[in-house]
Amino acid sequence: MEIRKFQASDISQIVQLFYGTVHSVNKKDYTQEQLDAWASKEDEELRLASWRVSMSNNIAFVALIEGIIVGFSDMTRKGHLDRLYVHKDFQGQGTASALVNTLESEASRLGLTELDTNASITAKPFFEHRGYQVVKSQCIERKGIQLVNFKMIKPLR
Repeated sequence: MEIRKFQASDISQIVQLFYGTVHSVNKKDYTQEQLDAWASKEDEELRLASWRVSMSNNIAFVALIEGIIVGFSDMTRKGHLDRLYVHKDFQGQGTASALVNTLESEASRLGLTELDTNASITAKPFFEHRGYQVVKSQCIERKGIQLVNFKMIKPLR
């Protein structure tokens, strides 16, 4: 597996990976209605444009196996881990850990003292295992649909 910085040309693969991951991996914790609100096909064009900009502005990395993107993650320069998604066929193989290790190293290099994220029900155990602590449970609204996630923080040493 190779970890490299995000390039704008990665965006199509990333948006497809996001949709597929949400609709397969997260279905054990969220209803179909919630999944559709979180990752809808109708929002794909908007997501292509907005994520290209936000990921270019953030500190963003992709994980590749044989030249194919199997995961991606990004954080703001203030230490908010925004997105972390791994392709459904590459779950449990260390991809998420490699991406988060890279972001945490970058955060330390930047002198940040902590990272925070809004973790899904599905991702919460992964982040807890990495030393992130739940600050609060949150109910966010997407397209009029309620979704639960967790504000989590990890102090960096």
